[in-house]
Amino acid sequence: MAVNVETLEKLERKITLELPVDAIQKEVEARLKRMQRQVKMDGFRPGKVPMSVVAQRYGYSVQYEVMNDKVGEAFNAAANEAQLRIAGQPRISEKDGAAEGTVAFEAVFEVFPEVKIGDLTSAEVEKVTAEVDDAAIDRTLDILRKQRRTFNARGADEAAADGDRVTIDFEGKIDGEPFEGGKATGFQFLVGEGQMLKEFEDAVRGMKVGESKTFPLNFPEDYHGKEVAGKQADFLVTLNKVEAQQLPEVDEAFVKSLGIAEGTVDALRADIKKNLEREVKFRVLARNKAAAMDALIAKAELDLPKASVEAEVQRLVEGARADLKQRGIKDADKAPIPAELFQEQAERRVRLGLVVAELVNTHKLHATPEQIDAHITELAASYESPADVVRWYKSDNRRLAEVEAIVIENNVTEFVLGQAKVTDKTVGFEELMGQA
Repeated sequence: MAVNVETLEKLERKITLELPVDAIQKEVEARLKRMQRQVKMDGFRPGKVPMSVVAQRYGYSVQYEVMNDKVGEAFNAAANEAQLRIAGQPRISEKDGAAEGTVAFEAVFEVFPEVKIGDLTSAEVEKVTAEVDDAAIDRTLDILRKQRRTFNARGADEAAADGDRVTIDFEGKIDGEPFEGGKATGFQFLVGEGQMLKEFEDAVRGMKVGESKTFPLNFPEDYHGKEVAGKQADFLVTLNKVEAQQLPEVDEAFVKSLGIAEGTVDALRADIKKNLEREVKFRVLARNKAAAMDALIAKAELDLPKASVEAEVQRLVEGARADLKQRGIKDADKAPIPAELFQEQAERRVRLGLVVAELVNTHKLHATPEQIDAHITELAASYESPADVVRWYKSDNRRLAEVEAIVIENNVTEFVLGQAKVTDKTVGFEELMGQA
């Protein structure tokens, strides 16, 4: 029988479902009979509870379950008959005026949209490239040295300078009153490395052990501590200790401590370059992928299913709560996170997902097993035991699905870049690495 599908608004549809009452009643009776053989009640032997007692106790809940099941089956059958692609869950309500011997329901739901992708050859995309130069290797080597630096106390007459580790006591007041987090003893930080606000560092720089100083400090308007943001505080700071940093020499012992068996500087630099090139490759791919996806979205026309957007908003909210919980925030699962904060992001994700799916199906851009294996191998290459990492990915279908999604996005990126008007741009290593 043909299914009558009524269009309400854009993607919203409505169909009427009619169920024969006798079929529902027969199923209710069959389920109650099965329950009678298993149910246990005080005063009756197992399997000997009268049907009238079972029906009185469980009849309403069984009727409710059967009705839900039958309506669900009828809806799925109608949707399949009408070849509808349902987005989200239908809203089902009982309808008056059903024919004799039947009960009627209305199902209101959304369908996935038709996605129209325009001419990608007219899209303009900036494609970046970047290289690992000697300066990048030098900076990484400096970071490795700083991670293994030691500190030695300076002489009593030596002033604190950039790179020194200082130990201080301090107390801050706003309008003469102390404030939370404004006092500490034995506090350590490295001068000139941005660990403290600039005015604080400027005040400590040049001080000697035993000296005290009072200075004003203006908290920025966007300071993370909301109670002091935009306010001026007066700080009293006392310098207790100054330690000069000592960077290790780049010698055989240092190189071997980093896991380079050859122990030569050339081998270390080669290893650093290999790791940086891997990171550069992923960052370049991420930036070009974002540019390609932006171009793809700009060329697509579609309506967004509200149900899909709402579901994505909820996923983002739950993800934010999980992040707060991981940071140790108390009662993170009850945190009042406004859903509207994620509305725009959710709409973009849903739109991109639908457009990518359309492009993948139209142009056969699905991930092949060989591509998935190659991507996992590349991800594992930076670890000490790549084979274990490969096994870790392949032992979990969810992790494999995540890799498959990334490979599909890469395929889509390559397809868009192959179609669009591409402008090549070389960016510096620092610029690339400074972008999240």
